[in-house]
Amino acid sequence: MSKIHSQQIYGECVSKANSRRLVHIKGKARFIKSEKALLFVKDLQAQAKKIKPLLTKDLEGKIKIYYSSRRPDLDPSLVMDALEGIWYENDRQFKRLILEKYLDKKNPRVEVFVREIDWDETGSSEQEHLF
Repeated sequence: MSKIHSQQIYGECVSKANSRRLVHIKGKARFIKSEKALLFVKDLQAQAKKIKPLLTKDLEGKIKIYYSSRRPDLDPSLVMDALEGIWYENDRQFKRLILEKYLDKKNPRVEVFVREIDWDETGSSEQEHLF
């Protein structure tokens, strides 16, 4: 079994899908990440411990998101995007992902667990499970 990489990231996770703002670039309307989303990504990347060498094989992971209220959607997209180039090459490497949503009004955070796996893309054999 391969090594499990894990870390706790402090701060309020933001939904990528619900955190867009409309701007005009060279006369064309574009939707880009909100200031809150950009700040979360910057904070996450500052806290993340770099994995050397980067994980290059197929991955499975578990992401536990602790929100300060029940309102936000469970969306790990910004977490996965932000860890590209820090933990792994590309979030397309994920073949299995478990998401959990919790409430912690005083200490919003994200807990991330990732490991490399051998993945049968045909689905014809039983896969080993981490979680």
